[in-house]
Amino acid sequence: MISPDGKQLGVMPLREGLRLAAERNMDLVEVAPTAKPPVCRIMDYGKYRYEQSKRDREAKKRQKIISVKEVRMSPKIDEHDFQVKARNAERFLKDGDKVKVSVRFRGREIVHAELADKRLGELAGLVRDYGVVESPPKLEGRHMIMILAPKQD
Repeated sequence: MISPDGKQLGVMPLREGLRLAAERNMDLVEVAPTAKPPVCRIMDYGKYRYEQSKRDREAKKRQKIISVKEVRMSPKIDEHDFQVKARNAERFLKDGDKVKVSVRFRGREIVHAELADKRLGELAGLVRDYGVVESPPKLEGRHMIMILAPKQD
């Protein structure tokens, strides 16, 4: 049993703990049910729940939500267009977002999957200062997909 100011009151029966809590117009809350004997504390339960929800909201506020941005291209992409896509991917990684790079094959382009693999490797090389390859290039249907994650400082 623990008092509201944090002092140990010792081991006592449940009735005694409930009586002490009622005398102080407070609640008896079990804080460590797995301990032998279980640990209870005399406190204002409403205030405790309010403080707990306040802590949870603060933790949620500090949490960074990572979204996945997508950069699409074709295997025969022109060099300038490729540089633009690389800059976009770099910007997304700087902002702390993951980047899904997908190369779409049309018609018989899928025969030359090695071209797309080479392009994805080039892109990973260009953004290596800001991101790491989380998922290497793999063929999924008519798309080759690679996922880049921002570098942890």
